[in-house]
Amino acid sequence: MASPAADVVVIVGRKEMTFLEQSGSLKGSLGAQDQLSLISGCLNIQEAVEGALHIQECVPENLELKKKIFAQLDQIIDDQVVLSSSTSCLLPSQLFAGLAHVQQCLVAHPVNPPYYVPLVELVPHPETAPATVDRTHALMRKIGQSPVRVLKETDGFVLNRLQYAVISEAWRLVEEGIVSPSDLDLVMSDGLGMRYAFIGPLETMHLNAEGMLSYCDRYSEGMKRVLKTFGPIPEFSGATVEKVNQAMCLKVPADPEHLAARRRWRDECLQRLAKLKRQMPSQ
Repeated sequence: MASPAADVVVIVGRKEMTFLEQSGSLKGSLGAQDQLSLISGCLNIQEAVEGALHIQECVPENLELKKKIFAQLDQIIDDQVVLSSSTSCLLPSQLFAGLAHVQQCLVAHPVNPPYYVPLVELVPHPETAPATVDRTHALMRKIGQSPVRVLKETDGFVLNRLQYAVISEAWRLVEEGIVSPSDLDLVMSDGLGMRYAFIGPLETMHLNAEGMLSYCDRYSEGMKRVLKTFGPIPEFSGATVEKVNQAMCLKVPADPEHLAARRRWRDECLQRLAKLKRQMPSQ
C-alpha cells in the first residue's frame, strides 16, 4: 500500500520531471512518464527493499534513526546488496558499527540539489570492501552523477570541509568590516565561483602559472603570509549574524514564498549550467 507521503512525492516529481523532459535535461533513457511509473511507496521496509541491489538511505540527519534503519536492513539483505547513506557529516564508523554486512556499507553523499549538482562523495567504513566502493562508483557514473572516492573518513568529508573553510573566512571578513555581506557573495558568484564551476582550486593553481611547481615557487610565500592572518573559528552569532541576516533578507525575504521562489531560480540556473557543462567537450 502506498503512503500519502509517497503520493505527494510522485505528484511533485511529475511536475519536476515533465519540466526536465521539456528542457532537454532529463537523465536516463526513459521518458518522464515511464520513469514515474517505476516509483512507488510502501509502509513495510522489507517489502520496500525486496529485489534491491543498492539501497540509498535518505532519512533526516539523526544518527540514532539512521543506525536503527541500517540495523533493520542488516537483518534483511543478503551478501550482494550495497547499503549506502546520504549523510552529509556522520562518519561511516558511527553509522555502520557492528553490522554483519559492514563490508557492503558506505556513505554516498550527494550535493543539494543532487539532480543538478552531480557530485557524490563515496566514503567507506574502515571495513568496507574495495569492491563495494568500485560497484557504487560505477553505479553513480551510470546514472549521470560524478562520484569521488574519499580514501578515508574524516569529519565533514571533503565538500563540507572546503565549504566550511570558505564560510568561516567569509564570516570573518564581514565581521571585521572588510566587505559587506552582499559584496562578499558577489566575490564568489561573479569571481571564484565562475571558474570553480569548471576547474578546481588545484588546477586553477596549475593554470595560473607555468604549472604547479611554478605557482608554488611564485606564490607560496604570499599565501603563507595571508593564511597566518586568518582568525579563530567564528561564533556565527551576535551582531554579525544580525548584520548578515538583514542583508540576506533585503535580497530574499525569509518567508516560505520568497525562499521557494529563489530556490526555483537557483535550480533553473544550476540546470542550465549542468546542461552547458554536458555540452562542453571533455578535455
